[in-house]
Amino acid sequence: MSLPRIPRNPDDDYSREAAEARRRLITEQTGAELEHVGSYSFDPGVLPGNIENFIGVAQMPIGLAGPLLVDGEHAKGEFYVPMATTEGTLVASYSRGMKMVAEAGGVKTTIVDDRMQRAPAFLFDSAREARDFVIWLDEHYDEIKQAAESSTSTGKLIEIERYHASRFVYTRFDYTTGDAAGQNMVSKATWFACEWIKKNYPALNDYMLDAQLSTDKKHSQINTLKTRGKRVVAEAVIPGELLEKHMRVTARQVYRARQIAIQGGVLAGSAANSPHPANGIAAVFIATGQDEANVAESQACVAYAELRGDDYYSSITLPALIVATYGGGTALPTQSECLKVLGCDGPGKVRKLAEIIAATVLCGDLSLGSAVVADEWVDAHDQLGRNR
Repeated sequence: MSLPRIPRNPDDDYSREAAEARRRLITEQTGAELEHVGSYSFDPGVLPGNIENFIGVAQMPIGLAGPLLVDGEHAKGEFYVPMATTEGTLVASYSRGMKMVAEAGGVKTTIVDDRMQRAPAFLFDSAREARDFVIWLDEHYDEIKQAAESSTSTGKLIEIERYHASRFVYTRFDYTTGDAAGQNMVSKATWFACEWIKKNYPALNDYMLDAQLSTDKKHSQINTLKTRGKRVVAEAVIPGELLEKHMRVTARQVYRARQIAIQGGVLAGSAANSPHPANGIAAVFIATGQDEANVAESQACVAYAELRGDDYYSSITLPALIVATYGGGTALPTQSECLKVLGCDGPGKVRKLAEIIAATVLCGDLSLGSAVVADEWVDAHDQLGRNR
């Protein structure tokens, strides 16, 4: 016997009654009581566009790390950072790193690029026709840009990358997207552009709106090189005495460990050669309503370190940090509150949020890397990370 269909209310499917009907189905069919899933404080009427078949919420603990001192172009001053996680020691470790870095003068952050892609492939009968199309693209860039931007008030086409293989031209349409992460925005804009191309270039057989060259929600080397979302650098210089005071390690010990770990990352083929960028990114993403699947791309990290006498210079580059302060889950009640904690609610704040996240990642990596060197890593998890 097949399972009954999930209840829907075509007149008002985002109500407490509709959610309760679906929870009741689950209890009847599985015996699971959804008391905590069904306990939430906001009106489900705010959820259209965020979820379907709503039954309740997944409650995630949120802790405060900080204060985090940032010397950015968009984020300036001290911040308390809300982090949603179930991993004990995480918030404590990030706070420890933030305390040390603040005493050293804070984290300097710089956004060096900003773009979001959709990557259509154009199909031809032969490689020669595909080659000729690339020439035509250059000649008609302004018309294509106009067609793409006619679909959005904020998205701006800034480049069309071209990669020729066989009888296909793979492209990446690169946009700026304002305060939104922009994946849906650039999908629509690129569809408008492709439809214009299809009408105006008869030799085109067909196109595929995304041929995976954007690698949406997947890590890729092309995004590490070319940028997807915000490309952010966070850097700090830590006096040796502060490393010894807070982390019980010397600058030379941390530097040696960093060199060994970078080689290990190369052997592993890792997307990040720093201790754990995904931890800080995921925790802030969940707290602030980011698309959690974007952690797959955003956690790519290029770390660099050097000794400056007795001081330790550390930097991380996040080449594909995909964040938003508008759209998606950012307007939901809990997530909106966490954005307000950071001063990142409202228009024009997305670069500020990107700088705060990058600074957070650097502090967490300094703390964890030092704990491994000081042989305190396992003990810290035994003290703070056991819930059983």
